[in-house]
Amino acid sequence: MSINTSLLKEICEIAGAPGFEQRIRELVIREITPLVDEVSINNMGNVYAIKRGKSNKRVMIGAHMDEIGFIVNHIDDKGFVRFHPLGGFDPKTLTSQRVIIHGKEDLIGVMGSKPIHVMSPEERTKGAKITDYFIDLGMPKEEVEQIITIGDPITRYSELMELGNCVNCKSIDNRVSVFILIEALRELKGHNVPFDIYGVFTVQEEVGIRGANVSALDIQPDFGFGLDTTIAYDVPGAKPEEMVTKLGDGTAIKIMDSSTICDYRMVKYMKSVANKHSIKWQPEILPAGGTDTSGIQRMNAGGAISGAISIPTRHIHQVIEMADKSDIRASIELLKVCLSELDQYDWKF
Repeated sequence: MSINTSLLKEICEIAGAPGFEQRIRELVIREITPLVDEVSINNMGNVYAIKRGKSNKRVMIGAHMDEIGFIVNHIDDKGFVRFHPLGGFDPKTLTSQRVIIHGKEDLIGVMGSKPIHVMSPEERTKGAKITDYFIDLGMPKEEVEQIITIGDPITRYSELMELGNCVNCKSIDNRVSVFILIEALRELKGHNVPFDIYGVFTVQEEVGIRGANVSALDIQPDFGFGLDTTIAYDVPGAKPEEMVTKLGDGTAIKIMDSSTICDYRMVKYMKSVANKHSIKWQPEILPAGGTDTSGIQRMNAGGAISGAISIPTRHIHQVIEMADKSDIRASIELLKVCLSELDQYDWKF
């Protein structure tokens, strides 16, 4: 089955740095309002899409809306902008990349750094640092300060492209999961589900899983699913044990990452559902990094029986990221059937 690439393109391209998720939140509300029984926003800005089930047990799905970005912290005398990162970046990928500063209006700038021609031999061999970069808007300070102020958010600039069977854009992490949750809710519209579903589009995951923690405290779920990207290091030079996942090998069922050991019952359930419905899947053990799953699992009284659906992604936390459309489709299918059959499994220890 195909995916709605036009919607995915809109979701990926729109801005939403951590703490500045207004635009992506508006898009999410537009899409989910016709699909669920209730929509609400909590004080932190998390969006709840609530679909009532036959039982009042609660299942929370977390998909974070924010993307890695930056925030303006200085404008120098010549109008060059300095910034602080919001989330983790690999600095070497920033050279000469376009970004958007979201001030009184959006301004496109380019990441500048010292040209190699004037670097010393020692400088040429050193790794790049975030502090080596500045943003060049092509404008003098007086013009920049009419539009840009300290504290304005900055996001990467790119358009979604299709390369082979893959989609390629900034913010695949984690906009692909926002898309998957919307599409699963769309396909569940008009269907009975066993438990109350709380599809939560969370904020500030990239700076510490903050939105999911708050929402789990609020919802107190019995069951939980995280939706997020994971490493696909299936590229030249990678050792088999380093790959984590591979593009095109199906959706990934998380076993653990650095912040979560998924409930073994949930892992078994997800595997059995995938096999029953002939959904292509692969296991995931991520040695570093965490997702909203940890907040859903732990930040409520007694905890939640939790697992995660992970979307294999190449070039993650770089300027451009890549995912396979067949893995995205498999992720929608797995989430949909897991939510539909949650009452059919023996959850006893």
